[in-house]
Amino acid sequence: MAAPSKTRKTTSSKPKQAAKATSSKPKQTAARTAGSKPKQTAKTAGSKPKQTAARTAGSKPKQTAKTAGSKPKRQAKATGAKQQTGIYVYGILPADAKLTSEMPGVGDPPGQVRVVYSDGLAALVSEVDVTQPLGSPEDLRAHKEILDASVTELPVLPLRFGAVLASEDAVAEELLAANRDEFTAALSELDGRAEYVVKGRYIEDAVLDEVLSENKQAARLRDKIRGKNPDATRDARIQLGELINEQVTAKREEDTRVLGNAMKGHCVASIVREPTHELDAAHVAFLVDTDQEEDMERVIENLAHDWGGWIEVRLIGPMAAYDFAGSAEPEG
Repeated sequence: MAAPSKTRKTTSSKPKQAAKATSSKPKQTAARTAGSKPKQTAKTAGSKPKQTAARTAGSKPKQTAKTAGSKPKRQAKATGAKQQTGIYVYGILPADAKLTSEMPGVGDPPGQVRVVYSDGLAALVSEVDVTQPLGSPEDLRAHKEILDASVTELPVLPLRFGAVLASEDAVAEELLAANRDEFTAALSELDGRAEYVVKGRYIEDAVLDEVLSENKQAARLRDKIRGKNPDATRDARIQLGELINEQVTAKREEDTRVLGNAMKGHCVASIVREPTHELDAAHVAFLVDTDQEEDMERVIENLAHDWGGWIEVRLIGPMAAYDFAGSAEPEG
């Protein structure tokens, strides 16, 4: 880490720093066949998404979804040794979902996304070559984009990446019909809601400056190794690194609490995610009612302003409720 040069700022006179989205608003893959369109309030960059499917209106749930299951199958159930294709399943939707435009799926070449229906449920699927491996960055991105595309229009119960069945009949019978009650309940709980993820990352110089100003032992070690041969001061450098990591961890816990307190009353549920970087200040998923998105965004924008010069904030979403719905899967 570089030598610090800034101090922490809990308030700021700088221009208001809006929460940043990581990508443009996703393409809309599924929506309801009838009823008024839900209000879309997420403020992400980019043009209006292409609508690919639609659905009818439904009642808003009052509880978070709780589905469970072990890791899904990664290969098609073979009907014979020569089977070359399978049906890749992205997620489960209500039966009133209807595709309105084309969207390519996973695989090379990618199959076109379509819908399989069964007894009050639907599944987004596409055909894949089961002799070819899946898991490229393009596959992972396509899987997520297809699931996230219509979350402002209808509830989506995601499957984990790699779920493939032998045929559309298997999707209808072994996945949808076999889990009808569980999937229906989960979709009801997710209706009218979407997931957002807030990621905060410390500005390196600012957090180091604060750690060294607060911890005298760390400051002494910094002075001891400054300008010295790295090999000769190896132990001191390791000790300093450990002290800094401990202090950053403590600050992360505190700032995660600050974020959680700020979001009280603006979300249905929240889950703290594991940090993905040593400088992560907060990484939290929130389940939000879609008619409360503007209020939620305002809270994050205000927090980003307060954390200006100290923590950079990103607001990611709307997306499928990966952290709150679990992942459905075929039996077997």
